[in-house]
Amino acid sequence: MSEPILRITLQQQADYRFLAHFEGTEIDPLQTDEPPPLGGGTGPDPARMLGTAVANCLASSLFFALRKFGNEPGKLQAPCTVARERNAQGRWRIPRIDVELQLGVPWARLKHADRALAQFEDFCVVTQSVRGGIDVRVRVVDSAGQEAPREA
Repeated sequence: MSEPILRITLQQQADYRFLAHFEGTEIDPLQTDEPPPLGGGTGPDPARMLGTAVANCLASSLFFALRKFGNEPGKLQAPCTVARERNAQGRWRIPRIDVELQLGVPWARLKHADRALAQFEDFCVVTQSVRGGIDVRVRVVDSAGQEAPREA
């Protein structure tokens, strides 16, 4: 991770369907969409992408930690569930994400697994950011790039 700032641009295709472009990379654009009845369900929605980001980060971090101790953990799987519930105002929120990291080998084949398990979560950038809260700053601009006027 050499870049401190990552840039992603969304381009609306139709209704709730967007293409996410990952600037400065060779990664193909990713189509996102809301599930029916709002969208067409033609791509992952933000809640699924959040769960994917958390699960992927945890799996990668665990894989790294185990390999650091000379292990080959086999093919990892990470089933993830994203719990959604309505808050007091009736708006959907995500109170919990459960991730089960499944190794491809038995524990007996792993050296220093206890040490890897004790530290891998601390190195998961996404999970620790979600757990600690994320400062979200919103800037609204028009087609000319001008910010919305502020009330006095």
